[in-house]
Amino acid sequence: QVQLVESGGGLVQAGGSLRLSCAASGGMFSTRVMGWFRQAPEKEREFVASISQSGCSTDYAGSVKGRFTISRDNAKNTVYLQMNSLRPEDTAVYYCAADRTFWPGELRVLSHYAYWGKGTQVTVSS
Repeated sequence: QVQLVESGGGLVQAGGSLRLSCAASGGMFSTRVMGWFRQAPEKEREFVASISQSGCSTDYAGSVKGRFTISRDNAKNTVYLQMNSLRPEDTAVYYCAADRTFWPGELRVLSHYAYWGKGTQVTVSS
């Protein structure tokens, strides 16, 4: 069983930056694709970014491409989301997710991921 704990959320002014962290436990971190999703009030949870097991491959939603950077440190069992140039529409609860070890599938869909953190609130004021 994988446990994920997000941190780093908070209140920031538009144009500012935040770095989210997700600490994983339960083993086999380096064999799992990691993802970030977010959910705003009255909206569906949506894909933000994903990163391959080695960290060599990343993918981003069009709305965050060029502003957000996902990374991972397998030695620390941690995945990060660096968020720059934040906008009010980025306001949401951000969730860290992990898939099953070396699990194939579409990385942009929620159903791919087996494990989820409880989320961290990001609020961007105008």
